[in-house]
Amino acid sequence: MLSSPLAGSSAAADPVSRPDAILLVGFGGPRGPADVLPFLRNVTRGRGVPPERLAAVAEHYQRFGGVSPINSQNSRLAEALAIELAQRGHRLPVVCGNRNWTPFLADVLRELAAAGHRSVLAVLTSPYSAYSACRQYQDDLSAALAEPGIGKRVRIDKLRQYSDLPGFAAGFASGLIVALDELQAADPTLTTDAIEVLFTGHSLPQSQADSSGWGACRTQPGGAYVAQHLAVARRVMVMVAHDLVGRTSRPSWQLVFQSRSGPAHQSWLGPDINEAIAELPAHGRRAVIVVPIGFISDHMEVLWDLDIEAAATAERLGLGFRRVPTPGVAEEFVAGLVDLIVERLAGGWQASHPRPGRLDPWFDPCPPGCCPRPVPGGRAGSRSER
Repeated sequence: MLSSPLAGSSAAADPVSRPDAILLVGFGGPRGPADVLPFLRNVTRGRGVPPERLAAVAEHYQRFGGVSPINSQNSRLAEALAIELAQRGHRLPVVCGNRNWTPFLADVLRELAAAGHRSVLAVLTSPYSAYSACRQYQDDLSAALAEPGIGKRVRIDKLRQYSDLPGFAAGFASGLIVALDELQAADPTLTTDAIEVLFTGHSLPQSQADSSGWGACRTQPGGAYVAQHLAVARRVMVMVAHDLVGRTSRPSWQLVFQSRSGPAHQSWLGPDINEAIAELPAHGRRAVIVVPIGFISDHMEVLWDLDIEAAATAERLGLGFRRVPTPGVAEEFVAGLVDLIVERLAGGWQASHPRPGRLDPWFDPCPPGCCPRPVPGGRAGSRSER
């Protein structure tokens, strides 16, 4: 069964439901050149993505040897989580399972069941709330549980979305200060107000973003998905405020989006990062810092869409460019995730963590009807590796 019992409920307090294994749920990615097209067909099956689009994205992977960096990054995160849990006295296996490539979720769950594990806590590699960022992961877990020999032997709970973790924003904040210092060291005439900070998230169809979250979260364009990104961006800027003291000016910032992959007639979240960069010279900007708050690791959409495409746009316009690293296995990020895992091991969710935004922390569990499946014809052909 797939469930997320409410904190303090009988299900949460039931010793049977106490997690005995952690499953890090990833998007998946090719492990060699021969995997690239089969992987992309898995991702886009039934979405009407034209062959020429698949060929273009396949070339991105082939430029990196046909290997997605997301595989090794998730493995390192799983290892870091296991080490941090052990240091706190919790010796649990932390394994990786993917939605779109090996190791597939059903195979991993079957192995866990065979090893005697009965209660698995799923940690998603996307920190935000939207259908493709959360609910679709749950749908795929449910499908895996429906496979023969799994569902009657294993229970799955899902860790809540975690964009509000201070440790998630902290790495972006420290990276932003480093980027500012590097740009101004390279050009002493560059004032801080001539630098634009672009916080970037993965674009979604507007309709999917608008329906993200639950209840009051949907009262504004972009729903919970955009609101959570804005909350992270604001928290990062609050974190760097102390380091900006003494500078004659402050950088301006905006939230932009990247990696759109849907049909041209469909409305997606914007502005697109490259379009935003193109407008900066007209506003007196001489440099840009990209902060990829939509992602937890430097995978393909970061390495290609930002480090290659966005950097090329900036270079063409004569703008200085820096891209801030993602959290990866940063100590504060790993510790924050383990804080949430330990809460579940203790039997529920505690409301004692800092609340940096009015929408945070997110529901534990997700309410019924949260982040619904897009209506037919509105589903995106995204290649997201979150």
